[in-house]
Amino acid sequence: MLTRYPTNAPPRFHVLVKPTGATCNLDCAYCFFLSKEMLYPGSRFRMADDLLETYIRQLIEGHQTNEVSLAWQGGEPTLMGLPFFRRAVDYAEKYRRPGMTIEYTMQTNGTLLDDEWGEFLAANRFLMGISIDGPREIHDHYRYDKGGAPTFDKVMRGLDVLKRHKVDWNVLCTLHRSNADRPLDIYRFFRDDLGAEFMQFIPIVERLTAEQAAVSLDLIEPWHSWRDRPLYVQAGEIVTERSVTAAQYGNFLATIFDEWVRRDVGRVYVQMFDVALANWVGAPSGLCVHSRTCGVALAIEHNGDLYSCDHFVEPRNLLGNIRRDHLIELVASEKQVQFGRDKFDTLPGYCRECEVRFACHGGCPKDRFIHTPDGEPGLNYLCEGYKIFFHHIDEAMRFMGNELRHELPPANIMAYMAQKDAAQRKAFADVGRNDPCPCGSGRKFKQCHGIGAR
Repeated sequence: MLTRYPTNAPPRFHVLVKPTGATCNLDCAYCFFLSKEMLYPGSRFRMADDLLETYIRQLIEGHQTNEVSLAWQGGEPTLMGLPFFRRAVDYAEKYRRPGMTIEYTMQTNGTLLDDEWGEFLAANRFLMGISIDGPREIHDHYRYDKGGAPTFDKVMRGLDVLKRHKVDWNVLCTLHRSNADRPLDIYRFFRDDLGAEFMQFIPIVERLTAEQAAVSLDLIEPWHSWRDRPLYVQAGEIVTERSVTAAQYGNFLATIFDEWVRRDVGRVYVQMFDVALANWVGAPSGLCVHSRTCGVALAIEHNGDLYSCDHFVEPRNLLGNIRRDHLIELVASEKQVQFGRDKFDTLPGYCRECEVRFACHGGCPKDRFIHTPDGEPGLNYLCEGYKIFFHHIDEAMRFMGNELRHELPPANIMAYMAQKDAAQRKAFADVGRNDPCPCGSGRKFKQCHGIGAR
């Protein structure tokens, strides 16, 4: 039991629970977490029932708010089976304080879902994230099972279960070298074919040390997945060929933003766009990646080990075990507090002076491994992409922010963009290919907005 509440503890925090550890029924090529099995040799990778109860009790005791998130991830959490999650809900009800709301969320590959799962998830109002990388040929490029077989059809069957039982769901799409050049194909597939209303786009950045890169060049065939490699840790200044480039990432977001801002505001929600708007109006962004500091989004393994972050499940970021120390004491520990502060304190001077730092905040520390133009270490690998995107959306974000300040719907941006596009079409109608572009760029029309025009 908690006898003394730490005075510096955050009122609310978030923990990703990994009840199966890194165990998964798929073998996605870019999944860094698969190698984390090496942290626990000989383990069965199943959270014990008494530990499940201990965790839920401590999670609720550690919150000073009446909203608590019980979030499951993996590996693949559904491998634990439905009885485990039924017990989890029972424990949450047992320890829930009067007036407290428990929010249940789960990230899944969707391949094991059936109608029994659908009934349970709907009855307990789970919010499900389902991992899909795009249409069939895109999704199956890296997301395959342990036998190397494609998974798209199995994932679609799982998604149909969620739809049939009216379970709230969103799409989590990873962006990598092979799909990031197809932004509209992916966005429109999610929106039009799947009916997705909530989307997350996560950049794949796989780091390698020089030694690991040298080993990969010596192999006859490329690494199949992280199962074939040493324990993945956040080290190295080289990235794999699968990794998205910074420019790809920025251009992907900018391209789908242009589609969204003209027709989908208020009916389709893209996490990165919501986060950006919050930062433009000075509100909490709700996402650690683009917040000034971090440290309140942790991860707990199947045996009770608590780590600083889902991306830092490695020995140097192990905070302790909740069988020995209370969860909130580890969350409020000096080690974890310093981890969160370092997000801002270690920003290079180049970042501190950047005109879009208010929106970017340096990105995730896991990706800060390149050098600034003046040679200072700690620049985010995705910096170029962040600048592309944040500069691109500035006008629209200012407009929507102004609407919010006047208690008007941000969706008014769509009418504004329609008027702007009509005026632009009119201005471009009679421009010669060699005339200056009316946009004011200083370039010839054929080299600017006239590219592709006859």
